[in-house]
Amino acid sequence: MPSQTAFDSKALQGRVAVVTGASGGLGLAICEHLRAAGASVVQLDISYAAEPTESDGVLTMHCDIAEPASVAVMAEQVRSRFGRCDVLVNNAGITALPVGLHDFPIDLWDRIFRVNLRGALLCAQALVPMMFDQQMGSIVNVASIGAQVPTRNGAYGPTKAALRGLTHQMAVEWGPRGIRANSVSPGMIRTPLSEPHYQKEGTLERRTAAIPARRVGRPEDIGSVVAFLASDASAYVNGEDIVVDGGFLKASLTNIYNNAT
Repeated sequence: MPSQTAFDSKALQGRVAVVTGASGGLGLAICEHLRAAGASVVQLDISYAAEPTESDGVLTMHCDIAEPASVAVMAEQVRSRFGRCDVLVNNAGITALPVGLHDFPIDLWDRIFRVNLRGALLCAQALVPMMFDQQMGSIVNVASIGAQVPTRNGAYGPTKAALRGLTHQMAVEWGPRGIRANSVSPGMIRTPLSEPHYQKEGTLERRTAAIPARRVGRPEDIGSVVAFLASDASAYVNGEDIVVDGGFLKASLTNIYNNAT
């Protein structure tokens, strides 16, 4: 039997992948990699127009993943159009300006959790019945290295840590029904959203120097790992988190020594 590979134009042929937060830099790269592997892709984002559009195997739909009614409508349209869902990528997420825990607005805290954590659960609950029907499926939750180390936003990291925990729960509960759940934790990735940071003098150089791979990540670095987890190439990978950061988290002590005067 030939080995499975994620980097094949037929790796996901005949399968349907739903991607949230699809209009952003990471989301678009993920969708492109899934399409390149042969999947029909449903792109979801709150910024899309109310009326769904379809072109060349891509269905674009408005969805507010924090609202159960919006998610239910989305799931029904996926079932009506395709009759199946094989892959769910919970990529949508929000953050805010740096705010410390001591005066973090509780309404903002709740909003970030509603999108980053509750939204992932709502989408999974709405789409896994189709995976149950076929006794197979792959869920990929996009977490962050912020799940392991604190950030300047008091809520963002905790939501991503909770998302990793939710991933473990999904993997154990739904694994016997043929569904795998894994997460991807991006490090520093250069996207249109983060680009203003790199326009500040010295930022790119400082960040590059802190990463053993000696470059800042690109959206396609995340897209390729998601495609791997979506495909049969990762058929025995379940409940895992893959950190994609060029070695940044592992370099903390080395960076201290390198920066010593």
